[in-house]
Amino acid sequence: MIQTIRNIIKYKSFHVPDKGSQEAYNLWADNYDDQPDNLMFYLDGVVFTQLMANISVKDKVIADIGCGTGRHWPMLFQNLPAKLTGYDVSDGMLNRLKLKFPDADTVQITDNFLGHIPDNTYDLIISTLTVAHIENLDEALLEWCRVLKPGGNIIITDFHPKALAAGGKRTFQYQNTHIPIVNFVHPTDAIKSFFKEQNFELINEAEKVIDNTVMHYYIKQNAMHVYWKFRGMPMIYGLHLKKG
Repeated sequence: MIQTIRNIIKYKSFHVPDKGSQEAYNLWADNYDDQPDNLMFYLDGVVFTQLMANISVKDKVIADIGCGTGRHWPMLFQNLPAKLTGYDVSDGMLNRLKLKFPDADTVQITDNFLGHIPDNTYDLIISTLTVAHIENLDEALLEWCRVLKPGGNIIITDFHPKALAAGGKRTFQYQNTHIPIVNFVHPTDAIKSFFKEQNFELINEAEKVIDNTVMHYYIKQNAMHVYWKFRGMPMIYGLHLKKG
């Protein structure tokens, strides 16, 4: 995200068209895990860990929607779930996940529907850094509600819509070009209202703001002008919702 914003500012006269999620992540898959200084991964990890703190994973049936290469899977497997299934639009990302977890249960999805999954299948659905890639979000969330058991939990984390609305983009470097990925702005209040209408309770929410604790990421990228532009802005949010 630091690199993304800096390049948007520096090269604002040079426009690279946004790529759709499947094409973009297929291109990104080979070096997706090789990002030790990715600020957004760090912030997402903090929020995800915070929201998962009071959820028991042991013997649970879990769906990871937008699983990518399975960034959170080591932590999940450490807590002994009964089954963990990863869903993603990118076969490239799923292939990388399979290299790390050869026995992984994965499904490549092409739309918002999970028609092959029976109602009330999952104890827990997680979706990290994915929601803003979904254009018709209500359609997707209705499916998540359908396949979640009563009393089940949903954990969502993503780029904050305020950051996206302010011009923030997900980008990655491919063949010396910074490629932006299509995003859609879904206000968090709208997401919470949707789940309330579906008889979900909001258990917890969190967000991470750009502040002095992450300044060193910007210093390393020689991007302090970006830091001052976005200082005080929420960059990652998270929601923990429980089905009634």
